[in-house]
Amino acid sequence: MIMDRIALILLIIGGINWGSVGIFKFDLVAYLFGGQTAPVSRVIYTLVFLSAVWCISLLFRQRDAAEDNA
Repeated sequence: MIMDRIALILLIIGGINWGSVGIFKFDLVAYLFGGQTAPVSRVIYTLVFLSAVWCISLLFRQRDAAEDNA
């Protein structure tokens, strides 16, 4: 499903950003888009949050036999 892939991509971006914050004390999103409070940064943070909420559903979604064989 396309939403699953978009959510996964956004979570990877968020994970890389949080990894850079944790390891290097460097917020890549804030650096690229003008600080943590810049509108573009806030949109990206919000999209990562919404992706995480969406991916919670992946834990409980039933997979059908066709997906298991692919």
